[in-house]
Amino acid sequence: MKTIKNLDIKRKKVIIRVDYNVPIKDGKVIDNNRIVSSLETINYCINENAKIILMTHLGKVKTEEDKNKNTLLPVKEELEKLLNKSIFFSHELKGKDLEDKINNLQEQDILLLENTRHMDYPEKLESNKDVELSKYWASLGDVFILDAFGSAHRAHASTYGISEYLPHAIGFLIEKEIKELDNIKDKKKTIILGGAKVSDKIGVIKNLINRTEKILIGGAMCGTFLKSLGYEIGKTYVENEKIDEVKELINTGKIILPIDAITENGTKLIENITKDETIFDIGPATLSRFKNALNKTELILMNGTMGMWEESKYSKGTEELFNYLSEIDAKVIVCGGDTGSASKFYNFKPYYLSTGGGASLEYLEGKSLPALEIMED
Repeated sequence: MKTIKNLDIKRKKVIIRVDYNVPIKDGKVIDNNRIVSSLETINYCINENAKIILMTHLGKVKTEEDKNKNTLLPVKEELEKLLNKSIFFSHELKGKDLEDKINNLQEQDILLLENTRHMDYPEKLESNKDVELSKYWASLGDVFILDAFGSAHRAHASTYGISEYLPHAIGFLIEKEIKELDNIKDKKKTIILGGAKVSDKIGVIKNLINRTEKILIGGAMCGTFLKSLGYEIGKTYVENEKIDEVKELINTGKIILPIDAITENGTKLIENITKDETIFDIGPATLSRFKNALNKTELILMNGTMGMWEESKYSKGTEELFNYLSEIDAKVIVCGGDTGSASKFYNFKPYYLSTGGGASLEYLEGKSLPALEIMED
């Protein structure tokens, strides 16, 4: 796979697909890890006197209101601080105004384009890898660098489509991600999974379970597992169509589930949850159970938090788990933006922080990531 050093980018217009899908609150970036992780590639391009065009998505855009909400202007401000350099911004993703901005770029200039998913409304042109959009975006540059590992499992116009029409290579961030994940791919590990949907993780669980010591399930996704065992889990999110698959996974003996939870009515044993309650966090007994399972574990992979950690009354499970992981002698790999944000918030320093969530898990699964696959051509 070609890396950025294998391409001649001197004084060329370089399109870099970065991953700036970062949490923003009150118009400010509250976790800049993914932006910081992109700086090595950007600075390399600056040193090569390239004209740099940055593209990224932010959240999902399904309505006109989403366009206003999911703007990259706060990211522009954060990037300027980190680079100590003014950068240009294009509100347009297509048309004369954008083309003029690009034609006026001088060497070492940087232009950040607005959220690529603005092209998903009213038609899903970005997410459906629209051919004309891919060709148009490719026409804006001379070479394409993919450095968005967190989006490498998406075959979108900006991650995959541009590559079909320009010389392309991976950036330093993706090179580092692949190296680190390859190191642990075939090693036995314990996995901690959270999040809302079983459907997002079930393929990973199935494909990694034979190379896994144990899999600890927290977050709202535990609802589907617990319901498959006949428990009343109230208003907790459930994917009923996954019940049978989940039962098979439990039968492997490697799945460890919560035995108590924090609901809107406080701490409840799982068997005592009523139909009007919701699981928002793991309880203290579950935390003890998880600690015992993690004791003497050499390698831990974590994707997802144990509950709604942004709310202080439902944050204890996630916070205490990170505290425990800090105390034990294990290599902890944290995967994903939300998990990474939580680890940073609780001052947990993992052995490795991957910028990918779903992409990291799919890569470890052995799945081919479309945006990386085309890079191998």
